[in-house]
Amino acid sequence: MPLIKLSGEFDCFFETLLKTNKIMKVEIWSDIMCPFCYIGKRKFETALSQFNHASDVKIVWKSFLLSPDMKTAPDKNIHQFLAEHKDISIEQARNLNNQVALSAQQNGLVYNFDKTIPANSFNAHRLSHLAKQHGLQDDAEEILFKAYFTDGKNIDDISTLIQLGVEIGIDENEVKTALENNSYADEVRQDVYQARQIGVRGVPFFLFNNKLAVTGAQDSSVFLNTLEKALSEWKKENSQSTTEIIDGQFCDTEGECK
Repeated sequence: MPLIKLSGEFDCFFETLLKTNKIMKVEIWSDIMCPFCYIGKRKFETALSQFNHASDVKIVWKSFLLSPDMKTAPDKNIHQFLAEHKDISIEQARNLNNQVALSAQQNGLVYNFDKTIPANSFNAHRLSHLAKQHGLQDDAEEILFKAYFTDGKNIDDISTLIQLGVEIGIDENEVKTALENNSYADEVRQDVYQARQIGVRGVPFFLFNNKLAVTGAQDSSVFLNTLEKALSEWKKENSQSTTEIIDGQFCDTEGECK
């Protein structure tokens, strides 16, 4: 089941609801190049599909940069990158990636690490923020994860990102202009700064109503239990007092006495 999405025309409406605590908020810090973030997305979606109050939830994706200074290297594969990054052999790196690919497969995902291009994810996060303005942020996250882990596309390449933006329904000229003009760079940096402020040390990181947090690609049951707990606390904080009426004999405005 896909995460709850907003159409552009209702986005402001939902933002108002969030500010007035009329809807639950789940913020997810992740990085496109994080294999456990894609797996965590699937597990969270499973939990959300089992949650009876999914319509009361607004999902907000937040940017996190695991390797902010990383140089995109189309001439390398991810095994080479991991070997150099961890100072291990190519074979050791391949074995580690194969273990992650198996975990992904168990969650219905296909990771083609032999095709994966090591790429800086900053521009991909900018596309996600653009998509957020159209209520398409979850679509952007999904297509970016798939492009990176399954299709072997360069998620730092502007022409590739324009194509992906168009595929999820954003006007080509708007995507092109935004990416070429460095739009939404400040939004990405703000997410990264906010993550540091609240102590996020790794991703995926799920924050429920600014109160409950889940780190890592936990089992869907953990996410479901946290959703239920967050809902319970949210209802307590936003419950409206009601007047208890004890009926007795009375006369109404129609002149009827009962």
